[in-house]
Amino acid sequence: MILVGNAVISDDIKDQFFVCDLEKCKGACCVEGDAGAPLEDEETQIIEEIYPIVKEYITQEGRDAIDRQGTWVIDKDGDKGTPTIGDNRECAYALYDEKGVLKCGIEQAYLDGKIAYKKPISCHLYPIRVKKYDGFEALNYDRWDICSAACVLGTQLGVPVYKFLKDALIRKFGADWYDELVAEIEDGESKEEIKLG
Repeated sequence: MILVGNAVISDDIKDQFFVCDLEKCKGACCVEGDAGAPLEDEETQIIEEIYPIVKEYITQEGRDAIDRQGTWVIDKDGDKGTPTIGDNRECAYALYDEKGVLKCGIEQAYLDGKIAYKKPISCHLYPIRVKKYDGFEALNYDRWDICSAACVLGTQLGVPVYKFLKDALIRKFGADWYDELVAEIEDGESKEEIKLG
């Protein structure tokens, strides 16, 4: 485990390799699972405010689901999240591109410069999941077979999870925190090399 600030970070985040391979997975994380994307408290208000712009980017099915359920929901575990289409199918904010890849309508509006919010931080951080406890947060690597192609590509490219998610980790915890994480990992690896050498 690695400790940075009030975060406890699983060793998998430095040891596992990961780079999303949308050509292979087709954005499966936007449709698989038992709920929509987890949302932090402040994100529910942001999504309510940006929805009039975002709705132009999503499918009619997505708009219908949001009309029925609202811009965010409380899931079966009592957590806040994005609504889903039908019986827990894709996220209501998802859309299919011309290649059949699921993408985020919120992120598309952001990329077009229409909004300043990129997408839910839980999506941006994936495959890291953050669990809040009293006084600290636990960061764990979420192993899921739908991401096997991302593990293969990450291994081929030699990109560990913490480097793949640099922007998301900085967005969540700040640049100083991320620099400290990198220093902890790289100093630890240097000490290990000296010990083995």
